[in-house]
Amino acid sequence: MSKRDYYDVLGLKKGASPDEIKKAYRTKAKELHPDRNADNPQAENQFKEANEAYEVLKDADKKAAYDRYGHAAFEGGMGGGGGPRGGGFPGGGQGDFASAFSDVFDDLFGDFMGGGRGGGRQRAARGADLRYNLRVTLEDAYNGLQKSITVPTSVQCGSCNGSGAEGGAEPTTCPTCSGMGKVRATQGFFTVERTCPTCSGLGQIIKNPCNSCGGAGRVQKERALSVNIPAGVETGTRIRLAGEGEAGMRGGPPGDLYIFIEVKPHDLFEREGNALHCRVPVSMASAALGGDIEVPTIDGGRSRVKIPAGSQSGRQMRLRGKGMPALRGGAAGDMFIELAVETPVNLTSRQKELLREFEDLSEDNNPESKSFFSSVKSFWDSMKG
Repeated sequence: MSKRDYYDVLGLKKGASPDEIKKAYRTKAKELHPDRNADNPQAENQFKEANEAYEVLKDADKKAAYDRYGHAAFEGGMGGGGGPRGGGFPGGGQGDFASAFSDVFDDLFGDFMGGGRGGGRQRAARGADLRYNLRVTLEDAYNGLQKSITVPTSVQCGSCNGSGAEGGAEPTTCPTCSGMGKVRATQGFFTVERTCPTCSGLGQIIKNPCNSCGGAGRVQKERALSVNIPAGVETGTRIRLAGEGEAGMRGGPPGDLYIFIEVKPHDLFEREGNALHCRVPVSMASAALGGDIEVPTIDGGRSRVKIPAGSQSGRQMRLRGKGMPALRGGAAGDMFIELAVETPVNLTSRQKELLREFEDLSEDNNPESKSFFSSVKSFWDSMKG
């Protein structure tokens, strides 16, 4: 069976430029790759055919010979089967196939492998981000504060200034990957790219590591930091301190430090967003007769609250602007006073006597009880009916 014209194989016209040839081959290689054509048994042969065509047309000497003599340029009568540069039929050798395929390897697998051709070595590794959990009181959350914390972290080595080399010397180019940080190996029809084992992808090696940091460019140390906690923070608030995380490897950029706030429960106040709730017990007599009481506020002050006569447990009164400040500005929240009418205990004989006398005289003073039991009576009567 006669071979197809190499230009036809790649979908090109004779005289195509090197860039057009390369682009056409990449398109064909991605289209015909066997891994993408599991249901097409002809894909592998077509893929090899495209590779053979590209192996000839990408080379100026081979292309010139092919343009003049066609396939005969690479058969026994023309140069002993080697073509202008020898080596058997174009693309027939294992090394030639790997060389041609490497031109499109990055287009096929570049995203998966973490970068295309010329992606180069990895940059110096960025330091890790750190998390610090900070508990503050509700008063601190109300006022805001400047807090000193101690963070165990990695900092830049002072002996080598973060380079990892003794005396701060510059690292040298890795001889294994020539500074690329990656090496390629041919396995059958495939070229596999992996991180350079010598330099771990950095593209550089240190011949004389720093004695203080062992070549890492950073050392473990506790660091004291001053953190500004703004007024209005609540549990779950996250504060980012850029560049205050771990130092990077061999001079890499530092990570960030994240402060996570937790506000402790308070004995008097319960927080709900920017609102505060305070449950205040009042005596049965005060609730019945009404009067004034003093209640605390989160700023350490006190406010007088008037209790209306006949107040019941659960009644709420609002103190505007006495809640928590807004984290990003704006009006402060409100404070809500909730009354808890307290039933007296440990009564003396005289107190019990007075309460019984009061009970006998208070038939019309408990409208809610009277209404409830009237409804109960109606319910029972209806059940009997």
